[in-house]
Amino acid sequence: MSHNPILKTLAATLFVVSLPAAAAPGNEMVTAAADQQSVAVTIYNDNLALVKDTRRVTLGRDTNRLAWREVSAQMRPETAQLRNLTNPAGFRLLEQNFDFDLLSPDKLLEKYVGREVAVIRSHPTTGAETRETATVLATNGGVVLRFADRIETGVPGRLAFPGVPDTLRDRPTLVMLLANAAVGAQNLELSYLTGGLSWRADYVAELNARDDRLDLNGWVTLTNRSGAAYPDARLQLVAGDVNRVRDAAPAPRAMMVQMAKMAEAAGMQQEALFEYHLYTLQRPTTLAENQTKQVALLSTAAVPVKKEFLLQGADYYYSGQHGELGQKIKVGVFVEFNNKGEGLGVPLPRGIIRVYKKDSQGNAQFVGEDRIDHTPKNETVRLKLGEAFDLTADRKQTAFQKLAGTSRYNYVFESAYEIVLKNAKSEAVTVTVREPMPGDWTMVSESHPHAKAASGTAQWQVDVPAEGKTTLTYRVRVRY
Repeated sequence: MSHNPILKTLAATLFVVSLPAAAAPGNEMVTAAADQQSVAVTIYNDNLALVKDTRRVTLGRDTNRLAWREVSAQMRPETAQLRNLTNPAGFRLLEQNFDFDLLSPDKLLEKYVGREVAVIRSHPTTGAETRETATVLATNGGVVLRFADRIETGVPGRLAFPGVPDTLRDRPTLVMLLANAAVGAQNLELSYLTGGLSWRADYVAELNARDDRLDLNGWVTLTNRSGAAYPDARLQLVAGDVNRVRDAAPAPRAMMVQMAKMAEAAGMQQEALFEYHLYTLQRPTTLAENQTKQVALLSTAAVPVKKEFLLQGADYYYSGQHGELGQKIKVGVFVEFNNKGEGLGVPLPRGIIRVYKKDSQGNAQFVGEDRIDHTPKNETVRLKLGEAFDLTADRKQTAFQKLAGTSRYNYVFESAYEIVLKNAKSEAVTVTVREPMPGDWTMVSESHPHAKAASGTAQWQVDVPAEGKTTLTYRVRVRY
């Protein structure tokens, strides 16, 4: 679509007289969606899809010129492959051209630069029409026409064109020159890679009243902006990170407003494919042009959940004197579950999990969301849902001294800390305090026993009473 305001006005006022838009050159055979026998679409995560379009086409012997209409507007023509499923012997592709210049008043005018058109005027009083011939000189920033005795800008009337150029199509078309040995109807399969088709996984989880179980539903959200429709398609989705050679970014295309549609729930079957996972929809589905739809991926209930309140520290305050390190620090809320058991135990594609919980009146309320990466079976899924409103912490450094060292490679520091955890809830909670420890560290003293979660991490499980507080103190020696 042109962004030139003059051409936009022109497009609204032109009356284009031409051959039918779908007309083809006399020696060209045309196949359209009506000839389609089947279509299969495999969609990858990264705005990439493989389309396999099978059509019943009548071919002649020897050289054929075939226009394959209604392909994706974002197809990569260098990936196109045409096969003859009926008579493969002696069948071969000689040449192909991807015509994606679509018919419009602007494009038609551009194609007629240097050619003659008819200018039709109507008398303002009698309505009588007169016709003159003019040559289109330019369409840059407007229309320039050369008549027999003058040159005019703008459109002095309606323009009539003798025909539509062969390369200007009403739909994206792949034009192929092929050699064929057998005469008659043949089943041809065109496969190609295209952009404009994408999918993502979305999950909805609902926690129970005690926050120890959740119901999980997974949806696949499909978006088709490829410029073509895929009716009754066999749909497959590939989850995983497929390596692709990156070219320079193509010029952006104008997109129509996205329409949304919910599909009926239908399960998807998954299997391993190379180092990825392939999900197959168990029934055909239609991917309409400029449409978003959802299909069911999984559904399971009563998944065991672990809830955690986490206070995360930082390593910078173990190598200097700081004093107060924060008041009313928020405590994070996490939930985690294992991807195994009934209804789970399948690879989970990358996506967002949105978590809900019912209030006292039975209404489901949104309580947080987090993004997961591709997750194999038997792995743990951990979600951060937000910050606890009723849990806070005050942290301060109560002592600091340098015990030894003259450079940053042999310093020895000893420092002490106090963390006051406050709980405004009506029930007791356990807060995980996780502190990253730099260098070689030794716990000198502590009010609660710690666990060494990793080589550079100390972790405490601190019980905090209802509407009360608990103080954690510790002293640590760090050697760099």
